[in-house]
Amino acid sequence: MLLSNNTTGKLYIVATPLGNADDLSPRARSILELVPLVLAEDTKRASLNFARWELKAKRFISFNDHSEEKKLEHAIAFLEQGEDIALISDAGMPIISDPGYLIVKACREKNIAVTVIPGACAPVTALAGSGIAPNPFTFFGFLPRKANDIEKTLAPFAQISTTLIFFERKDRIAETLKYLYTLLGAREVCIARELTKEHEEYISFNLTQIPDLDHLLGELTVIVGPPLEKSKSAQEKVLAILQEEKKFGGSPKQIAKRVQAKCRGWTTSEIYALSTRD
Repeated sequence: MLLSNNTTGKLYIVATPLGNADDLSPRARSILELVPLVLAEDTKRASLNFARWELKAKRFISFNDHSEEKKLEHAIAFLEQGEDIALISDAGMPIISDPGYLIVKACREKNIAVTVIPGACAPVTALAGSGIAPNPFTFFGFLPRKANDIEKTLAPFAQISTTLIFFERKDRIAETLKYLYTLLGAREVCIARELTKEHEEYISFNLTQIPDLDHLLGELTVIVGPPLEKSKSAQEKVLAILQEEKKFGGSPKQIAKRVQAKCRGWTTSEIYALSTRD
């Protein structure tokens, strides 16, 4: 297999398995064996993966969130000398919530060829197996750690009919889901874990009934469905409570917040929209 024969090298964005080694494509295997340099999110993990895939890299350099900017100039110079580079993440498709955006942007600006070797991608894999409506969807990577920042990130999507996808750690998942219920109301949820591995698992539920998740291990991919359509009777019930709360005064937003505390499965934004509609 021939790599680039241009005056500059080519950057290969190479998807690698999420877990199952058989998911490494023949094309990806050839590229990773032939390129003189592999940029890896974690060189130790990459070395272990290459051994598992029965591959030998000519040379690894770490290229992660902490080193990307510092090593970008060196990588571009390497490409401009006519040498090819492969970029990999710890697992799945690079750049999708992983390092690599800056080097691709730099290559495009300098007319250095970039080719993507497609393959595994955790958000898309989880969505495909979730049974939740796929179109449209919004992917966030990891959500912010602070509750206020989560609200700023997700609040605009409370009334938008889109599926939400994000990564979460096992020690934060229960708290995050409870907060999502307060913010987004009743939604379908599917948690995907150990994707493509022996103990692959999809856990489906509604935010109104969050199961015990203490047994979960590893990094989790969370799929949150779009808003569920509120029934006419449910809307009428909320409107009745709204009328009662208006007697106690306050701004529309303050009233909506008081009503939300009495109406499980509704968000403050939904109640506010209901109170201000014609």
